[in-house]
Amino acid sequence: MAAAPTWIPLLVGFLAGLGSVEAQQITLHPLVGRFFVHTLDHATFLRLPEHVAVPPTVRITYHAHLQGHPDLPRWLRYTQRSPNNSGFLYGTATPEDRGRQVIEVTAYNRDSFDTTRQRLVLIIGDPEGPRLPYHAEFLVRSHDVEEVLPSTPASRFLTALGGLWEAGQLQLLNITSALDRGGRVPLPIEGRKEGVYIKVGSASPFSTCLKMVASPESHASCSQGQPPLLSCYDTLAPYFRIDWCNVSLVDKSVPEPPEEVPTPGDGILEDDPFFCPPTEATAQDFLTDALVTLLVPLLLALLLALLLAYIMCCRREGRLKRDLATSDIQMFHHFTIHGNTEELRQMAASREVPRPLSTLPMFNVRTGERLPPRVDSAQVPLILDQH
Repeated sequence: MAAAPTWIPLLVGFLAGLGSVEAQQITLHPLVGRFFVHTLDHATFLRLPEHVAVPPTVRITYHAHLQGHPDLPRWLRYTQRSPNNSGFLYGTATPEDRGRQVIEVTAYNRDSFDTTRQRLVLIIGDPEGPRLPYHAEFLVRSHDVEEVLPSTPASRFLTALGGLWEAGQLQLLNITSALDRGGRVPLPIEGRKEGVYIKVGSASPFSTCLKMVASPESHASCSQGQPPLLSCYDTLAPYFRIDWCNVSLVDKSVPEPPEEVPTPGDGILEDDPFFCPPTEATAQDFLTDALVTLLVPLLLALLLALLLAYIMCCRREGRLKRDLATSDIQMFHHFTIHGNTEELRQMAASREVPRPLSTLPMFNVRTGERLPPRVDSAQVPLILDQH
């Protein structure tokens, strides 16, 4: 009896381990309209003691999805630069996403092939505090999205932006990779980044500096290849390289008027003095039109057929008329050539050509004997396949 493969017990143990391990559960509270980010740290899934650091060579990848669905909800994104780096779940919930959502995360250890599962319970609620009707979006060319998602770079961006806008009221609304907005993957050159869009909201109106940057005059200057109109000191320059030609400002302080909902009618048009449709339809006879449509093409086809038959059959000149129209000298010359040709053909059919010397009996000078050749070469075909 053949021995069972060695991988079968390992697979059975692996599946049994999956069923026995209980998934960790973490409760989080995202807010509608506010940026949410959750870090998938290697130490959390490896379950290492507090005093033990995560080995730098550990490679872990993650797979996250909404419970009962194959993918994440539409407002939530996942990113991870490499298996050696942490993963991130980030996004901004919309009013339609209020309530409870469960995200299941599975971590795969690429070295030991261990798996760990984690359940994130998201309780999405409304934010507290004043509304943030003033939104500004900036394109940061010097960072990738993974470099801005941690809390330290995000707080540094808000602090630096406070020099251009009133500080204390700024909050992150959204962070999006430039690749998700149609950007191109940069060349693998040091210093080239993908870029990231950072959207910030505030309860304070825009500063004069930001209004000037987003003005039509500034956009016209950018379209001509000139620097934008920036009237204040760029406090973001030491840490972030902002593309000031891609700054957009949205003012939602003035509520938009509600759209008019069309009222469905009864489907009957009102009386119109300029539109008087006929009430009765007069009877019409289409027999004449049908006959004209069918008979006229048939008559034309018949006339064309008769004309063609007359030309081909009734107007033939004939051989006698052709001979009478030809001069006697030309006819005598023609018959002479024709008679000579026939005479040559008859002579060629009845002529006798002497046999070649190679087929004659061979004569021996010394003995005087005449011997026939061994093979009659006259009977051998030029091509052996011909018989």
